[in-house]
Amino acid sequence: LVFLGNGPSGICLSYLLSGYIPYFKRDSVHPHPILQKKLEEAPDISILDQDLEYLSEGLEGRSHSPVALLFDTLQRPDTDFGGTTESVLTWWQETDRTIPHLVLGRNAPGGAWHSIEGSMVTLSRGEWMGLPDLPFKDWLKQKKRGLRNNRATAEDIAQYYQHYVMKKGLQKNFRCGTVVTSVRKVSAENISNHREEDLQANSDSVWNFNEKSPEVFQVDGFFKTVEGDKEPFSIYAENVVLATGTYDSPTWLGVKGENLSYVYHQLSALEEAVKNNSIGITSDPVLIVGAGLTAADAILFAHHCNIPVIHVFRRRVSDPGLIFNQLPKMMYPEYHKVHQMMKEQTAACAGPYECYVSLPEHHVLSFGKDKKCVLQDKNGCQKVYKISMALVLTGSNPNLSFLPNNGIDLAVDNGQPVSPKRNPIDVDPFTYECTQDKGLYALGPLAGDNFVRFVQGGALAVASSLLKKANKNPP
Repeated sequence: LVFLGNGPSGICLSYLLSGYIPYFKRDSVHPHPILQKKLEEAPDISILDQDLEYLSEGLEGRSHSPVALLFDTLQRPDTDFGGTTESVLTWWQETDRTIPHLVLGRNAPGGAWHSIEGSMVTLSRGEWMGLPDLPFKDWLKQKKRGLRNNRATAEDIAQYYQHYVMKKGLQKNFRCGTVVTSVRKVSAENISNHREEDLQANSDSVWNFNEKSPEVFQVDGFFKTVEGDKEPFSIYAENVVLATGTYDSPTWLGVKGENLSYVYHQLSALEEAVKNNSIGITSDPVLIVGAGLTAADAILFAHHCNIPVIHVFRRRVSDPGLIFNQLPKMMYPEYHKVHQMMKEQTAACAGPYECYVSLPEHHVLSFGKDKKCVLQDKNGCQKVYKISMALVLTGSNPNLSFLPNNGIDLAVDNGQPVSPKRNPIDVDPFTYECTQDKGLYALGPLAGDNFVRFVQGGALAVASSLLKKANKNPP
């Protein structure tokens, strides 16, 4: 078994496949009475071996995935109501139930959390970022630190995930510094014929599949060595789990001049420019495009550094779909401040915030070589602004170039690219196996689960499915 991506989804699945098995903790009481009754029916059978559809039936919450809601409520029973009821799970290590696997990732364990500016504060509450059987708050206490406003920094999260892998003894399953270039199905028969000579010639090949399978997956890629060399590898596996997240490819607007050197698609470019003193208080404004949380983070950063900003976004400020209209003010004061700036500081009416102009219901028409940007409002009226740099922060898409046809054939709408929010990979809700390609699984944002607290239910579903397969097909 191979999985691609070593973020929270991959780490959680590795834990479950390393023989750590969850059971209902005797004498514990879950606040959901129907779920409590179901859990009491089979206390000696692990959650992984029970009917996940039956257990999750009737659960409601902030995810569309029944299994995500189930695993979340077992670990954090009343967290949505501000409660602190302990997990009703107890974990037993059953080494005979281990399924050998490899977790391939570009970075250290933690995935994209290592690419996010360390001081950024998470959107989710800190305790929701934790993985099974090692509460994040407990780890933070050991560091003699607390949560700010119940939230954690990206640096803390990245360190916690690395610590989790070491603490749980999972590091032997992880291969960091790997880039996967291709995943495709091949005939097992052909591989068996070449097996002896290949094994002698190529020590990087990993053979771990059931001879009875007519087809297996061939995973090709390379390791990046300390010296900077690329060492190719080929791995063969009956099952492959896609857990590569969505941080790879920032969304482009598709307008003229977007490839010019002053137009960027990542927040880190602004941080870098400030560090290098290439922009400052006296510079032309920075254009920030987008109305999500990354754009808000960029505005806060620029505001903190007194850098002038022109903020362009397509929606109305009062649009209920705008993320700011969905966040409680008390818990997210800094995002509430950005929302206030967006409302009060439009070009039409100057407000109390210096160095910031909000242009709602506008979009970019083009970027010029002279750093002049043409914007258009909802009435078709065009305006030209001279800027120092542009940040297009309108979301990101997964990079699935290693899959045939970029993975489009696996999506719910197989005429459109895979998108975590609009067009995720089509999976069975209780196994997370791709409906279009048996043996291939998808986890996390690729399957439409966008929060760490909910990606873990997908890992539970995959582990449950793989354990059943292993029992049906003993080696």
